Amino acid sequence: MDPLEDVLSLLEATGHLSSGLSAGGRWAVRFPPPDGVKFNAVSQGHCWLRVDGVPDPIHLRDGDCYLLTRPLAFTLASDLDLPTEPAQPLFTAAAQGVARAGDGDEVFLIGGAFSFTARARALLLDNLPPVLHVPAATPEAATVRWAVAEIDAELRRQPMAATLVAELLAVVMLIRVLRLHLARDPGRTSGWLAGLADPTVAAALRGMHARPAHPWTVAELARAAAVSRSTLAARFKEVVGKGPLEYLTEWRIELAADRIRRGDTVATVARAVGYGSESAFSVAFKRTTGLSPRAYRSQVTQRAERR
Repeated sequence: MDPLEDVLSLLEATGHLSSGLSAGGRWAVRFPPPDGVKFNAVSQGHCWLRVDGVPDPIHLRDGDCYLLTRPLAFTLASDLDLPTEPAQPLFTAAAQGVARAGDGDEVFLIGGAFSFTARARALLLDNLPPVLHVPAATPEAATVRWAVAEIDAELRRQPMAATLVAELLAVVMLIRVLRLHLARDPGRTSGWLAGLADPTVAAALRGMHARPAHPWTVAELARAAAVSRSTLAARFKEVVGKGPLEYLTEWRIELAADRIRRGDTVATVARAVGYGSESAFSVAFKRTTGLSPRAYRSQVTQRAERR
């Protein structure tokens, strides 16, 4: 069982493409803080990226892409010393799916965003640095470049179902970027996501995700990881920031909340996530979320009715 796949499935990641950006000459475009996770990929030329609150600007080259994981304003520009123009009027005036900045077409960027369920920030995004940059020059980026090229081809040629295919490819790109980040720079990741890059912790995580309802003990998880009980407990706490059984409880509650949102009864959910009684499950659920399972269901229903 793959914990990253588990979490991404629970968060229901969906790619949404925006108009492309064609630019040339001297130009600088200012973007407001995005909703969700913003991405851009450079399919032609080069430019600069500056993100508010991030000390160093990033030089983006042909084939590079980046993910912006926080709601931070940012600037794309040929020269960061230039005065900026707001992005919204440019994209409102986009023709045939392309917004234009400056004078010329030396640079072309594909852009979009990923939307998630409401728990995305706590489960995934808070564990990531604010910007993930994947340079095209790195050999690991080949699969990301493939996804970018395929997205670009779908949008330029517009065959049948092009938008759907491009959005699915964008989700593929998201997973590839997360994989590359974990392989290349695990030190800049925290929480359970950092645990995936640690062989000892990852073995325990895979066990818990494979059988979340199993009555795990630290000793049993340690055997799965082929280390001592004390080693696993210390390493898990150091990397993930909490003990393995605390993590297991929180993951069970995430799974339970998902099933409640889908309409399962509280008794069914309790059994499915490893609780011997509905009352024990309700206590754990309220301790973790601040709401009883029935209050949580009522809140979800009210939110859905207001939409």
